[in-house]
Amino acid sequence: MESAILNLILSIVLNIVIVSPILWIAGRMLVGAQKAKFTDALWIVALGSIASAAVNYFISGLFGSILMLIIVLLLVRHFFDCGWIKALLISIVAAIIFIIVAAILGLILGISLTIF
Repeated sequence: MESAILNLILSIVLNIVIVSPILWIAGRMLVGAQKAKFTDALWIVALGSIASAAVNYFISGLFGSILMLIIVLLLVRHFFDCGWIKALLISIVAAIIFIIVAAILGLILGISLTIF
């Protein structure tokens, strides 16, 4: 039990550190600086991580994934004060930014590891 709680806390912290800035940037791009605050991105990621752990514990598979998508869109919609389409677009843009950043970091780290 302690291990599961520690894993959840570690997951929340890592998600906040990695995903929050990316979500914040995507939110600022699509809804502006007035609506997309960094603290809102922190809340979205923290609550989304907790919801994800709860959903994955009780429900798995396609239904669990669809439920998590709806929860994340609800969180983005609520905290960034936008509609469903904007929430979906923010999520898609954040995912694209994340993939680009991860690919660049992978290339940089991969190249630096092969040099040494």
